[in-house]
Amino acid sequence: MKKLHKTTSVLVAGVAAALFATGAQAFDEAAAKDLMKQNKCTQCHGMDKDKDGPSFKKIAGKFKGKADSESKLLTHLTTAPKVKLSDGSEEEHKIVKTSPAKDEAQVKNMIQYILSL
Repeated sequence: MKKLHKTTSVLVAGVAAALFATGAQAFDEAAAKDLMKQNKCTQCHGMDKDKDGPSFKKIAGKFKGKADSESKLLTHLTTAPKVKLSDGSEEEHKIVKTSPAKDEAQVKNMIQYILSL
């Protein structure tokens, strides 16, 4: 029994180390896409192509490898900063609305999905 427990522990540690080494993060893609749909994010952002705002893949590329990427995007999506649109005009970025209200975990999940692109 001890050998099985030890083998299982080694296996779990190995999988965790592999995930950490590859930068893989656990997120719920379906929930992230649903939140994006609810907030109409794709009206201004395409997955691969820029619209009024940069594509989600371009956003992911901008923040790739940066330790503070999640916190910067969380601030951006929850504080309505001024953003410059493709036509040069400026407007306030919409605050991501969640249900229940102010559920930061839902927004972080969406950010992790975007950063994975």
